[in-house]
Amino acid sequence: MQTLTNTAPAPDTAPDQATAQQAPSALAPITLTLPALQPGERYVGIALDDEGTPTHHLGLMAQRPADRLTWQDAMDWAASVGGALPTRQEQSLLFANCKAHLERTWHWSCEEYEGSASYAWDCDFDDGGQYGSHESYEGSVVAVRRFPLNSSIL
Repeated sequence: MQTLTNTAPAPDTAPDQATAQQAPSALAPITLTLPALQPGERYVGIALDDEGTPTHHLGLMAQRPADRLTWQDAMDWAASVGGALPTRQEQSLLFANCKAHLERTWHWSCEEYEGSASYAWDCDFDDGGQYGSHESYEGSVVAVRRFPLNSSIL
């Protein structure tokens, strides 16, 4: 495991009403413990929920299937190697932080397309675009691991 600590000083006074609307100029120090990765895995980053609250760490697994897979076969393969297909949001994080480690083609996500149960979302890691593809199509696949956040305020 790797531990990171920020060095910004903690604010020494509570904000008064005049400055309550402004962002604080310094953050309280935190220690963040990064997850232990398996050989060949890549640390992707921290995923956020819709409100911007950190939810989990994300790791890109090293394993890749030998061939392109249909959506259900991709879901089954990811589970068989101890991972999962990424969500659409996680795919955006993968594109932003691990593009050099991804095949520049479209990859399945774990999310079915809202408009039709026969389609699922994919992300093209050449341009970052996200699209719906028929679940019978054979696409590229990566698996991710999700790690709980283990951070504490000093």
